Amino acid sequence: MELRVLRYFLAVAREETISGAAEALHVTQPTLSRQLMDLEEELGKKLFIRGNRKVTLTEEGMFLRKRAQEITDLVDKTASDFQMSDELISGDVYIGGGETDAMRLVARAVKELRKTQPNIQYHIFSGNGDDVAERLETGLLDFGVLIEPADIKKYDYLKLPYTDTWGLLMRKDSPLAASDTIRPEDLWDLPLLCSRQTLVRNELSGWLGDAFEKLNIITTYNLIYNAGLMVEEGIGYAMCLDKLVNTTGDSKLCFRPLEPRLEAGLDIVWKKYQVFSKAAEKFLEQVQKEIAAVNAQG
Repeated sequence: MELRVLRYFLAVAREETISGAAEALHVTQPTLSRQLMDLEEELGKKLFIRGNRKVTLTEEGMFLRKRAQEITDLVDKTASDFQMSDELISGDVYIGGGETDAMRLVARAVKELRKTQPNIQYHIFSGNGDDVAERLETGLLDFGVLIEPADIKKYDYLKLPYTDTWGLLMRKDSPLAASDTIRPEDLWDLPLLCSRQTLVRNELSGWLGDAFEKLNIITTYNLIYNAGLMVEEGIGYAMCLDKLVNTTGDSKLCFRPLEPRLEAGLDIVWKKYQVFSKAAEKFLEQVQKEIAAVNAQG
C-alpha cells in the first residue's frame, strides 16, 4: 500500500467523483481508476459504490479513510519536523485537549514562546480524553491535556496547577437551581446526560457508590457544548465539569457543584521515551515556566 495511492484514495473520498479527484491531483481518470481498483484488489475489499454522478464510500472505505488520513497526517508532520532550520527554530507542535480552563496555560505558553520563536506553528485538537489518548498513541499529537482520572502510567507528564469541579448543568428555571449543591439523592429521577468516557463514568460511580447504574442516563456526550444545547432545550441535566459552558449574563443555564465535593486534576502528558522536535522541546520548556509562575503566585 503506497502513500501516493492513499492520497489518491483520500482525494476521491473528498471530491466524490473520479473526474474531480483526477483534476485536483493532475492525473488522468483512467490512471486514477486503475490505482483505485488495484487498491481494492490489494485489500480484498470494495471501497467505493460507483454511481452515475458520484462515488460513495462503503463501510470498509470509511474505515480506510480514517486510517489513511491518520497515516498521511503523520507523514506530513514527520517531514515538517525534519525541515526545521538550525538557526531559527521552526516546525509544528501538535496539542490535544478537552474542554477545560487549563488550556489557558497552553495559550499563555504559546503567546510567550511566539515572542522568541515566531516561526513555530501550533495545531490544536479538541476532543475528550479517549480521543486525545488515541492520537497520542498514533503519534499525531506531541502533547495532550488530560482530565483526571486518566491512565497516565504510559506517559511522562506535568501536573497542571488547576482543578475542575464536577457538578450538574441545568436550566436556571429548574427547581434544583435553588440548591447550592447537588447530592446523590437529587439525581435519582432526573433525565441525565453523561460523558461516555469510561474513566469519567468510573469516577462518578465512585461518588455515587453502587447507585450509578440506577441513574436515568438518557444521552451520552463527547464534548459538553452540544450537551449544553440539549440542556438549554429542556431535554435533561448534564453531569459535567465547571468552567466548560457559559452560565453568565443572558445564559439560560446554571451549574451546581456536587456534594460531597468532587474535583478533577489536570495533566499535560506525552509518550514515554518520545523524541521531540526542537519546536516541541521549546514548547515544553515554556509550559514548565508557566506552571512555575502560577505556583509562585500561590
